[in-house]
Amino acid sequence: MGSWRRSLEEYSDRRVLLVLVLGFASGLPLLLTFSTLSAWLASAGVKRATIGAFALVGTPYSLKFLWSPLIDRLPPPLPIGRRRGWGVSIQIALIAATIALGACDPRSHIWMMAALALLVAFLSASQDVVIDAWRVEILPDEYQGPGAGAIQTGYRIAMLASGAGALIIADRAGWFAAYATMAALLIAGLLVFLFGPEPQTTAVLRPSAESSRWEAARRWFATAIGGPFSDFARRPMWPLIILAVVGYKLGEAMAGVMATPLYISLGFSLTEIAAMSKLVGFFATIIGALIGGVVAARFGIMRSLILCGALQSAGNLFYVLQALQGHNIYYLALCVTAENLTGAMAGAALVAYLSSLCSPAFTATQYALLSSLASVGRTLFASSGGVLAQALGWAPFFLLTTVATVPALALFAWMAQREAAAGPAVREAARAGQFENHASTGTSRSRL
Repeated sequence: MGSWRRSLEEYSDRRVLLVLVLGFASGLPLLLTFSTLSAWLASAGVKRATIGAFALVGTPYSLKFLWSPLIDRLPPPLPIGRRRGWGVSIQIALIAATIALGACDPRSHIWMMAALALLVAFLSASQDVVIDAWRVEILPDEYQGPGAGAIQTGYRIAMLASGAGALIIADRAGWFAAYATMAALLIAGLLVFLFGPEPQTTAVLRPSAESSRWEAARRWFATAIGGPFSDFARRPMWPLIILAVVGYKLGEAMAGVMATPLYISLGFSLTEIAAMSKLVGFFATIIGALIGGVVAARFGIMRSLILCGALQSAGNLFYVLQALQGHNIYYLALCVTAENLTGAMAGAALVAYLSSLCSPAFTATQYALLSSLASVGRTLFASSGGVLAQALGWAPFFLLTTVATVPALALFAWMAQREAAAGPAVREAARAGQFENHASTGTSRSRL
């Protein structure tokens, strides 16, 4: 009980609480360029084809790893530290762009709205790069689990604010008031970067004094762009790590895509689905993220990754139960609770694991890349869910989703066993090699 209590107390650490606030700032802009913006366009009478095309403004979230090396390496516009300087600069621009977007009229400035929505998405994705790097670098290894739970909790609360909250404000005071309010809430993240600590880890390229400007620029580009990838490729079993990360959330994603069609086919009304998914699901997600962080702190990242992943797979069995029980509101509440609770636990464990993989010299780039790879299963592979559900039927399909993650869990278990068998000598050698690789960039510490 003492160990569990200490794990829970880690959420009261000042740095973890700051991560909670930054998670809120990270999640706030997402729906302002997605469902909330779609509601605004629909209420203004914009054509459905145009509304659908606006989904493209979310592209920067998937491509943020392309410009993350610049955030990792270039000096920030404000000289208050590498992470804080970029964080404050991006958030000031994001607040201004959000207000400008809210001031547009979709009936007469649709192209301007599209450009500003794309700008908000780009700045939001860039903000995510800085926030993730700051979180990974500011928290010691034993706090990465609670940090993962905190950032997911803040993110979910923000989505409720920018989704339901923004719609309520727009209904009563207009769309500009809704977007201006969301912009004001973004100040919370700005204050964290203004008054919070700067991570001590530094990764500044130091070109030789004898090098020409061209040679210095070439070396900088090679380190900034190629360095994160070559550094990660030096890690033992890195191809297996990528495969396991891609497959870890595959089963949950396949089930999630077909969850609402299942509910509708069983006769649930949209009101019933919304009440369970948005209310019950919201609180289950928050609790699950916090529990996932505690489990990671209590059992370690790798063991929590396997345990929470197994629970996530088992959670999909409640869809099978729902399919067999039919239209039963109590089973719907149970199904939504189980899916969101276990999915959030696994999500927190995965965030902690991805954070542990990042080298201090390339934190922003490597985390952006790894998180993008983790989303592949949720986007590309999960798109086959409809075809499989049509061919197999509801119960067999959801049974399939419970085992879809087994290969990834088996890989993680095998890698954990191999690392444990390798002993401290191999881990120290890997750590020494990583330190040597970062020596030329001025890195002050390394993380296995």
